[in-house]
Amino acid sequence: MDHRDQLVSLSHAVGAPTLDAAILGEGNTSIRVDDATFLVKASGCQLSTLGRDDLVHLRFDKLLPLLDGGAVSEAELSAVYEAAKVDAGHKRRPSVEALFHAMCLQQPGVQVVAHTHPTAVNGLTASRGWPEVLQGRMFPDEAVVLGPDSVFVPYVDPGVVLARAIRDGIAAYRTRHGATPKTIYMQNHGLIALGANQTEAVNITAMAIKAARIRQIALSAGGINRLDEATVAHLLGRPDEKYRMAALTGK
Repeated sequence: MDHRDQLVSLSHAVGAPTLDAAILGEGNTSIRVDDATFLVKASGCQLSTLGRDDLVHLRFDKLLPLLDGGAVSEAELSAVYEAAKVDAGHKRRPSVEALFHAMCLQQPGVQVVAHTHPTAVNGLTASRGWPEVLQGRMFPDEAVVLGPDSVFVPYVDPGVVLARAIRDGIAAYRTRHGATPKTIYMQNHGLIALGANQTEAVNITAMAIKAARIRQIALSAGGINRLDEATVAHLLGRPDEKYRMAALTGK
């Protein structure tokens, strides 16, 4: 499959009604095409039904400078997005969140990004227990698929401000763990999965949803019993778990 087909496949998978991760025009996805460009979902289309023409091809170098500097108006942001198009004649507008996709695709090992609004996850991102109810790991597969912990971003306006907050959260995570995060949770908003390929991004999304459901059950049964950090580190270092993870993602 070419990059467009890969992104269509990823979008249909995370937008499938059975996953309950996005409805209507919710969520967005992206894939790195090469060092200079990427594809991102167009604004207003539905993940479960989008086609090849619902993807916008953008240049990194036109977008990334927005991460630095002062405030950017909506009109200025729209103008930059239009100027970033590889095909200037393409009529679809990229998602307003294309900037954080561009930034996430610059992270080591990240080739695809899937942003969704799962019901189970947002039940926790919108809860009074945020972010503690989503911190840590509870069971081995959660640790293996989602990594040792996640990035947590307080609610901010979508667009440039959100992209900068995500960038800062990733930088802090890399300082703590020396690696790229797999999951980013945004308060009152949703989930971002960072994957090496489309299979990994789908697996991360599905596991984050399962983990959110387990957390809700644990909270109703008296509270969350997390694995300690040493146990999580041991699990992530086990050769059999590394082999299984590689097999699951096709790495």
